[in-house]
Amino acid sequence: MAKKSTASKAKAKYSKETYTFWYESMLLMRRFEEKAGQLYGQQKIRGFCHLYIGQEACASGAITALEKDDKWITAYRDHAHPLGLGTDPGAIMAELYGKATGTTKGKGGSMHIFDKERNFMGGHGIVGAQVPMGLGVGFAEKYKGTKNLCICYMGDGAVRQGAVHEAMNLAMLYKTPVIFVIENNGYAMGTSVARTSNVTELYTIGESYDMPSFPVDGMNVEAIHEAVAEAADRARKGDGPTLLEFRTYRYKGHSMSDPQKYRTREEVEEYKGKDPIEQVKKTILDNKILSEEEISKIDEKVKKQVADAVKFAEESPWPDGENAFKDVYMQEDYPFVME
Repeated sequence: MAKKSTASKAKAKYSKETYTFWYESMLLMRRFEEKAGQLYGQQKIRGFCHLYIGQEACASGAITALEKDDKWITAYRDHAHPLGLGTDPGAIMAELYGKATGTTKGKGGSMHIFDKERNFMGGHGIVGAQVPMGLGVGFAEKYKGTKNLCICYMGDGAVRQGAVHEAMNLAMLYKTPVIFVIENNGYAMGTSVARTSNVTELYTIGESYDMPSFPVDGMNVEAIHEAVAEAADRARKGDGPTLLEFRTYRYKGHSMSDPQKYRTREEVEEYKGKDPIEQVKKTILDNKILSEEEISKIDEKVKKQVADAVKFAEESPWPDGENAFKDVYMQEDYPFVME
């Protein structure tokens, strides 16, 4: 006889529209990346590819807490954020393929997705490089006198970079409207936090700069939404930055070439029991926000979106060689470009 679940009924705290967005956006992130992983194995996608599977709440929960004119910047695990913000999945998939119809015309690949229209300032391949850039984006908003902010994501491995600490110091000094987010999945590239730092409560790093700093359950989209909303309110009032440590977990390796020998299958399965998509789905069904039939329709919609994205990427043209230097140099007669 099957053992009955002892999980308690989760009470709904937000609107139907919010729960529906969380479920659909996270499911799109998950299915898109599952397909990307398959295509990488088929060598349709080449180069580097870092999957976000398991971490979807970190992006989706923040989106509902922020405004459309706020700016976003992250590291190279960057497919999910623009998907949640509304970037065309076809354009993202085409970029993974290296096609001319991609978000950066096939020049950036997996690690460098951008979408100016949705204020997604990109994924960045150099560890920690996006953090001082995020500070600069936030400072620009303050300088222009807007009420916008920049949310700046980094991995747990990036917090050892000196530029990260320089950025945090200046952010507090100038009360910059920026939310620093550490997506702590525990292993950086493949080494646990405990083996690389005496400070394992990573959010406490912000306290060195008198920055409001908090740990957040990164597997719970509601907790993410609430923490980001509070930080955003602080930034818009002129009180400066916040550091949030999203304690999350990636089910896949650091990249597609990662053998994952540093952790056990049992540990991965344990975290899958806290899956952010399943948590939201349970809340939706327990509270009759959506029916099983409506959930199935969302599942089919997402499945079609991913299939259409792959079709678009497959049928898109490769970039022309003559475009190699376009969008690279502002000065068309730049003297150091050799024929």
